[in-house]
Amino acid sequence: MKVPSSDRSVFRKRGQMFTITGVLIIIALIALNITIVTTADNLEEMISGTPTPTRSSNSFLAEAQALLEAGNLGGAISAYQEALSFNPENIEALTDLARLQVYYSRLLTPNEGYKQLLAAKENIDLAVELAPEVSKVQAVRALVLDWLATSPSTPFEDRDPYLTEANSAATIALQLDNRNALALAYRAEILADQLRFDQATQLAQQAVALEPNLMDTHRVLAYVLESTRYYSQAIEEYKAAAAIEPNMTFLYISIGQNYRQLELYDQALEYFDRAASINKNIGIEDPLPYLAIAKTYTRQGEFFAAARNAEVALSFDYTNPDLYGQLGYIRSQARNFEGSIPMLECAVVGCEVLYDEFFGVIPLVDASEEQLASLERIRVEGLALNNGSVVYYYVYSSMLAAFGLCDQADPIMEQLEELYGGDATIMGIVNENRQVCRIFAEQEADN
Repeated sequence: MKVPSSDRSVFRKRGQMFTITGVLIIIALIALNITIVTTADNLEEMISGTPTPTRSSNSFLAEAQALLEAGNLGGAISAYQEALSFNPENIEALTDLARLQVYYSRLLTPNEGYKQLLAAKENIDLAVELAPEVSKVQAVRALVLDWLATSPSTPFEDRDPYLTEANSAATIALQLDNRNALALAYRAEILADQLRFDQATQLAQQAVALEPNLMDTHRVLAYVLESTRYYSQAIEEYKAAAAIEPNMTFLYISIGQNYRQLELYDQALEYFDRAASINKNIGIEDPLPYLAIAKTYTRQGEFFAAARNAEVALSFDYTNPDLYGQLGYIRSQARNFEGSIPMLECAVVGCEVLYDEFFGVIPLVDASEEQLASLERIRVEGLALNNGSVVYYYVYSSMLAAFGLCDQADPIMEQLEELYGGDATIMGIVNENRQVCRIFAEQEADN
């Protein structure tokens, strides 16, 4: 609160010094002086305002837990990071954050998910450095490294080393505590990724028996069952995991994907919609459920509905090249070949687009003069070629070849030959595209 200034001027002619009035004023000033001295703290508080209480590390940890229970994984991660800014060597917080970042990566497109996994590795490596003999820390490191090993965006040369390290960390965790259910579960997940399914199933079942009230143990058993195509049983285990942590939307995505494998599309859409509803209720704009819905409609041949859901996903994150690739792929499946090219271009080589709240993403080639003049241009960076993006590369090269745009198609096909020269399916597509380009070249020569 600001102290008001006096309206009286200090520059006025002096009168007689010790009048009755003057004495009374002096007495009043002395009294005021005493009051100020005895209430100085209160007065300072009035002048400066009520101080804002400083939040503690524990308050951010409590917030992270509340956000996690609500299903807001991104918010929970931010709260953990705030807590760690107070105490960067909090081993439990580092470990819980790394585990959460692994699961959050499941809600992101491959490129963004890979970044989240790298951040998880940084956190868990620090936790291991600080507490190498804590079984839970080593177990979560195994989880992080295993997911990095199987991420489609991880470079080929890094995958086997990550898997080897993951196996070592899980072994250490179990040596430190052979009844650590998380370590058993994550070891089972690693075995499944090594295609050692019998051992994986045995360990995953042991983990569930040991800790039936842990989401992770049911999730891993579901994953092992899914990997061995026991989709119905996998669904039941994913449902058991979701019953323990009901707002973990990636579990509903997994349930829907298993229903989709069984061609039970209505049930698949129901669970994808459940994930979207949870996000909507807590104010999260997550594209993943809409992409899952779009892929389901694509499987059913309902391409208009598929494209509409892919466009919703894109509206949530219109600088994400992977979402452009998804929409471009769906348009190509719907035989909207011309409409697929600008979207696939954004995914593969990058592009500039406009964004309007009503019309959504507008490629520059489709924009009106008014839109070009009034809307801000947005730069989208293309994706590096890897397992997560390769489908966009070969579909894009096919679309370009089909329209005779072979000067643009050739560099894409050269990249595919360089990295995927040993893949018969992809090379078959590339060879077909080159044949189409030769036909165009011959026709042009004849003309």
